[in-house]
Amino acid sequence: MLPPVDSTMRANTIELVCPAGSLPALKAAVGNGADSVYIGFRDGTNARNFPGLNFDDQEARAAVDYAHKAGKRVFLAINTYPRPRQWDEWCRAVDRAAALGVDALILADPGLMHYAATHHPELRLHLSVQGSATNHEAIAFYARQFAIRRVVLPRVLSLSQVQQVIDKTEVPVEVFGFGSLCIMVEGRCALSSYVTGKSPNAAGVCSPAEAVRWEESNNIRRTRLNGVLIDQFAPLEQAGYPTICKGRYEVNENVFYALEEPTSLNVLDILPELVRTGVAALKVEGRQRSPAYVAQVTRVLREALDSCLADPDNYLPKSHWMAELDKVAEGSCHTLGAYHRPWQ
Repeated sequence: MLPPVDSTMRANTIELVCPAGSLPALKAAVGNGADSVYIGFRDGTNARNFPGLNFDDQEARAAVDYAHKAGKRVFLAINTYPRPRQWDEWCRAVDRAAALGVDALILADPGLMHYAATHHPELRLHLSVQGSATNHEAIAFYARQFAIRRVVLPRVLSLSQVQQVIDKTEVPVEVFGFGSLCIMVEGRCALSSYVTGKSPNAAGVCSPAEAVRWEESNNIRRTRLNGVLIDQFAPLEQAGYPTICKGRYEVNENVFYALEEPTSLNVLDILPELVRTGVAALKVEGRQRSPAYVAQVTRVLREALDSCLADPDNYLPKSHWMAELDKVAEGSCHTLGAYHRPWQ
């Protein structure tokens, strides 16, 4: 049987789910209007495995206590795929999360879902975007086998495809509303492993910090990944964290973003359409980003979402909302990504 439908499903509310890579970021999300925050442990069990980010057990307990006192929910991401030698450590992470009293686990690996469902049946499970479930049949499988209570859709579906999924599933659907984009279906990218030898699905990060190098000479800043030149920037040009997919490369004697130009997803223009699809939650990407980023994005999306839910027929995004979000967007610009496909 499918799990019972959430009260958020197709109701006149959408849960705003915001990132927290640290306790200050969590407090920024809570203080600026997030309904829920999502965090990760300080290890490879989560897909934002950067030095200086995430939570040990003591910090996670403080985060859960702080959020719960404010009436907010905490989701914990264990959304990488353990190798056989890592299995026990990943299972212990599930146990640790259950002991903390988090409100849901965000999981991608079916084996971990089985472990969580059998050892902690009371624990709410969400299917991570890393699970790459893009159709109702896949979602139904996870619901039957593991009683998932929510699915986070990959950022490769058009708005009409999101609608089709929602119409055919009883599982509440969460979609991304703002943050960095990826040209790959989440959970299926192996680009960085060709350069670093580490898969993002196992190592928890596209570009491991130990492989990243920044060089400056003659007022030119260069970024390398395991010795491979990814990009170079002129003075005062905004420089992003180096990833294979968003580098500039020489192709036929031309240098350009051969795979993907840095930009951020921003759904303010289509919020009424998203509301009408019946999405249960709107998610902000960015656990690797600063508390200032979290505060700014959460505040804007809170205002926009409240405005849209109050009167979707007359909603219009305000220019200062867009300007504020563009300040923290990759490449200082935004897109609707796959949501906007007029040919469908």
